[in-house]
Amino acid sequence: MSESGEYGSTGRVRVTVPSSREEPMTTFQLVGIEHEQFGPLFELSDAELASQGIVKHIANSGSGFPCRVSLEDAAAGDELLLLHYRHHSVGSPYRASGPIYVRRGQTKRVLIPGLVPDYVTRRIISMRAYDSEHMMLSADVLEGLGIACSLILRCRMSTCIMLSRVASHAMLDVCSLACVAGTVASADNWPVAGSA
Repeated sequence: MSESGEYGSTGRVRVTVPSSREEPMTTFQLVGIEHEQFGPLFELSDAELASQGIVKHIANSGSGFPCRVSLEDAAAGDELLLLHYRHHSVGSPYRASGPIYVRRGQTKRVLIPGLVPDYVTRRIISMRAYDSEHMMLSADVLEGLGIACSLILRCRMSTCIMLSRVASHAMLDVCSLACVAGTVASADNWPVAGSA
Protein backbone atom coordinates (compact mmCIF):
# COMPACT_ATOMS: atom_id res chain seq x y z
CA MET A 1 0.00 0.00 0.00
CA SER A 2 1.03 3.59 -0.50
CA GLU A 3 1.57 6.26 2.14
CA SER A 4 -1.73 7.84 1.19
CA GLY A 5 -3.60 4.70 2.24
CA GLU A 6 -6.10 2.45 0.61
CA TYR A 7 -9.83 2.80 1.12
CA GLY A 8 -11.90 -0.37 1.27
CA SER A 9 -15.63 -0.73 0.92
CA THR A 10 -16.05 -0.65 4.71
CA GLY A 11 -14.33 2.72 5.09
CA ARG A 12 -11.38 1.26 6.99
CA VAL A 13 -8.01 2.78 6.24
CA ARG A 14 -4.66 1.07 6.50
CA VAL A 15 -1.45 3.00 5.98
CA THR A 16 2.06 1.61 5.95
CA VAL A 17 5.15 3.80 5.98
CA PRO A 18 8.55 2.59 4.87
CA SER A 19 10.98 2.45 7.78
CA SER A 20 14.24 4.40 7.81
CA ARG A 21 16.92 5.17 10.34
CA GLU A 22 15.58 8.73 10.71
CA GLU A 23 12.08 7.52 11.63
CA PRO A 24 11.97 5.50 14.86
CA MET A 25 8.30 4.66 14.31
CA THR A 26 7.21 2.82 11.20
CA THR A 27 3.46 2.91 11.79
CA PHE A 28 0.76 3.63 14.36
CA GLN A 29 -1.66 1.45 16.30
CA LEU A 30 -5.03 2.03 17.98
CA VAL A 31 -5.61 0.09 21.20
CA GLY A 32 -8.78 -0.18 23.29
CA ILE A 33 -8.75 0.31 27.04
CA GLU A 34 -8.77 -2.47 29.62
CA HIS A 35 -12.28 -3.86 30.06
CA GLU A 36 -12.08 -5.45 33.51
CA GLN A 37 -12.65 -2.18 35.37
CA PHE A 38 -16.07 -1.70 33.78
CA GLY A 39 -17.70 -5.13 34.25
CA PRO A 40 -18.88 -4.51 37.84
CA LEU A 41 -20.43 -1.18 36.85
CA PHE A 42 -22.97 -2.92 34.61
CA GLU A 43 -24.36 -4.69 37.69
CA LEU A 44 -25.17 -1.44 39.51
CA SER A 45 -28.63 0.13 39.60
CA ASP A 46 -29.34 3.34 37.72
CA ALA A 47 -29.31 5.22 41.05
CA GLU A 48 -25.93 3.72 42.02
CA LEU A 49 -24.54 4.64 38.61
CA ALA A 50 -25.94 8.18 38.83
CA SER A 51 -24.22 8.67 42.19
CA GLN A 52 -20.93 8.12 40.34
CA GLY A 53 -21.87 10.35 37.40
CA ILE A 54 -22.45 7.37 35.09
CA VAL A 55 -25.41 6.99 32.72
CA LYS A 56 -26.69 3.70 31.27
CA HIS A 57 -27.79 3.76 27.62
CA ILE A 58 -29.37 1.33 25.20
CA ALA A 59 -28.09 2.09 21.69
CA ASN A 60 -30.96 3.13 19.45
CA SER A 61 -28.95 2.82 16.25
CA GLY A 62 -25.78 1.27 14.87
CA SER A 63 -23.87 4.55 15.10
CA GLY A 64 -23.47 7.28 17.65
CA PHE A 65 -22.10 5.10 20.46
CA PRO A 66 -18.35 4.47 19.93
CA CYS A 67 -17.07 1.93 22.47
CA ARG A 68 -13.59 2.77 23.83
CA VAL A 69 -12.95 -0.87 24.73
CA SER A 70 -13.89 -2.59 21.45
CA LEU A 71 -13.08 0.35 19.14
CA GLU A 72 -16.41 -0.22 17.38
CA ASP A 73 -19.82 1.42 17.36
CA ALA A 74 -22.44 -0.31 19.45
CA ALA A 75 -25.20 -2.09 17.56
CA ALA A 76 -28.82 -1.06 18.09
CA GLY A 77 -30.00 -2.62 21.34
CA ASP A 78 -26.54 -2.89 22.94
CA GLU A 79 -26.23 -1.78 26.57
CA LEU A 80 -23.60 0.88 27.22
CA LEU A 81 -22.33 3.08 29.99
CA LEU A 82 -21.41 6.73 29.43
CA LEU A 83 -18.83 7.68 32.02
CA HIS A 84 -15.97 10.02 32.84
CA TYR A 85 -12.54 8.49 32.17
CA ARG A 86 -8.98 9.79 32.58
CA HIS A 87 -7.44 8.81 29.24
CA HIS A 88 -4.26 10.88 29.47
CA SER A 89 -3.17 10.48 33.08
CA VAL A 90 0.24 12.09 32.83
CA GLY A 91 2.39 14.61 34.68
CA SER A 92 2.02 17.46 32.20
CA PRO A 93 -0.37 20.36 31.60
CA TYR A 94 -2.05 18.13 28.99
CA ARG A 95 -3.42 15.63 31.51
CA ALA A 96 -6.91 14.93 30.21
CA SER A 97 -10.12 13.13 30.91
CA GLY A 98 -13.51 13.05 29.32
CA PRO A 99 -16.62 11.03 28.57
CA ILE A 100 -16.43 7.61 26.96
CA TYR A 101 -18.90 4.89 25.99
CA VAL A 102 -18.27 1.31 27.08
CA ARG A 103 -20.36 -1.65 25.84
CA ARG A 104 -21.37 -4.52 28.11
CA GLY A 105 -19.39 -7.71 27.58
CA GLN A 106 -16.61 -6.28 25.41
CA THR A 107 -12.92 -7.06 25.77
CA LYS A 108 -9.95 -4.86 24.99
CA ARG A 109 -9.31 -4.74 21.26
CA VAL A 110 -5.86 -4.18 19.78
CA LEU A 111 -6.01 -3.25 16.10
CA ILE A 112 -3.37 -4.32 13.64
CA PRO A 113 -0.75 -1.60 13.07
CA GLY A 114 -1.82 1.03 10.55
CA LEU A 115 -5.57 0.31 10.72
CA VAL A 116 -8.07 3.09 11.46
CA PRO A 117 -11.47 1.56 12.33
CA ASP A 118 -14.85 2.42 10.82
CA TYR A 119 -16.02 4.24 13.92
CA VAL A 120 -13.22 6.77 13.37
CA THR A 121 -13.34 7.02 9.57
CA ARG A 122 -17.03 7.98 9.44
CA ARG A 123 -16.75 10.90 11.88
CA ILE A 124 -15.12 14.30 12.28
CA ILE A 125 -12.22 13.74 14.65
CA SER A 126 -10.05 16.03 16.76
CA MET A 127 -6.49 14.71 16.89
CA ARG A 128 -3.66 15.84 19.17
CA ALA A 129 -0.08 14.54 18.96
CA TYR A 130 2.21 14.49 22.00
CA ASP A 131 5.90 13.90 22.63
CA SER A 132 7.35 11.43 25.14
CA GLU A 133 7.09 14.09 27.87
CA HIS A 134 3.35 14.38 27.09
CA MET A 135 3.65 17.90 25.69
CA MET A 136 1.45 18.67 22.69
CA LEU A 137 3.21 18.90 19.34
CA SER A 138 0.24 19.48 17.04
CA ALA A 139 -3.54 19.42 16.87
CA ASP A 140 -6.04 19.18 14.05
CA VAL A 141 -9.69 18.53 13.27
CA LEU A 142 -10.22 16.19 10.34
CA GLU A 143 -12.73 14.09 8.50
CA GLY A 144 -12.23 10.55 9.79
CA LEU A 145 -10.89 9.24 6.49
CA GLY A 146 -8.05 11.76 6.78
CA ILE A 147 -6.88 10.53 10.18
CA ALA A 148 -4.55 7.81 8.87
CA CYS A 149 -2.95 10.14 6.36
CA SER A 150 -2.61 12.85 8.98
CA LEU A 151 -0.95 10.47 11.42
CA ILE A 152 1.67 9.80 8.80
CA LEU A 153 1.93 12.97 6.75
CA ARG A 154 1.09 15.83 9.15
CA CYS A 155 2.34 14.59 12.52
CA ARG A 156 4.54 11.85 11.09
CA MET A 157 4.19 10.30 14.56
CA SER A 158 7.97 10.13 14.52
CA THR A 159 9.07 13.68 13.82
CA CYS A 160 7.36 17.03 14.16
CA ILE A 161 9.49 19.20 11.88
CA MET A 162 8.38 22.60 13.21
CA LEU A 163 9.23 21.71 16.81
CA SER A 164 12.03 19.23 16.10
CA ARG A 165 10.64 16.83 18.70
CA VAL A 166 9.60 13.22 18.36
CA ALA A 167 5.89 12.40 18.64
CA SER A 168 5.16 9.35 20.75
CA HIS A 169 1.35 9.18 20.80
CA ALA A 170 -1.87 10.94 19.86
CA MET A 171 -5.41 11.25 21.21
CA LEU A 172 -8.54 11.10 19.05
CA ASP A 173 -11.88 12.66 20.05
CA VAL A 174 -15.24 12.43 18.29
CA CYS A 175 -16.15 16.09 17.76
CA SER A 176 -19.94 15.70 17.47
CA LEU A 177 -20.18 13.56 20.61
CA ALA A 178 -17.42 15.28 22.61
CA CYS A 179 -16.14 11.87 23.69
CA VAL A 180 -12.77 10.18 23.51
CA ALA A 181 -12.40 7.94 20.44
CA GLY A 182 -8.98 6.44 21.02
CA THR A 183 -5.32 6.55 21.83
CA VAL A 184 -2.80 6.17 19.03
CA ALA A 185 0.79 5.15 19.63
CA SER A 186 3.79 3.81 17.81
CA ALA A 187 3.16 0.18 17.02
CA ASP A 188 6.81 -0.28 17.99
CA ASN A 189 6.51 1.40 21.40
CA TRP A 190 3.08 0.52 22.84
CA PRO A 191 2.06 1.09 25.60
CA VAL A 192 2.64 4.77 26.28
CA ALA A 193 2.76 5.35 30.05
CA GLY A 194 -0.27 7.27 31.28
CA SER A 195 -2.22 7.04 28.04
CA ALA A 196 -5.23 4.81 27.74
